[in-house]
Amino acid sequence: MYYAILCEDVDNSLPLRLKARPAHLERLQELADAGRLLAAGPHPALDTPEPGEAGFTGSLVIAEFDSLEAATAWADADPYVEAGVFHRVTVKPYKVVLP
Repeated sequence: MYYAILCEDVDNSLPLRLKARPAHLERLQELADAGRLLAAGPHPALDTPEPGEAGFTGSLVIAEFDSLEAATAWADADPYVEAGVFHRVTVKPYKVVLP
């Protein structure tokens, strides 16, 4: 089943994100390579794909896991969590309807 991992950043998270980004992307690539990643990306702080110094307010990952517990464990081990980027992470079951 798919799960949505909704993450909310701490204030001024950009420096923390930049430091942990390579390890974060490596884990996402592993999901993609396994055919389990539906979508992933950050929420820009401004209404533009490249918010510059304004940074991001959070992230969304939609990926396939065996259970809610497995999705939560994967989210808890994210390098952004370890780096203190997120102040809240919510994991919910997700049903793909379209496309």
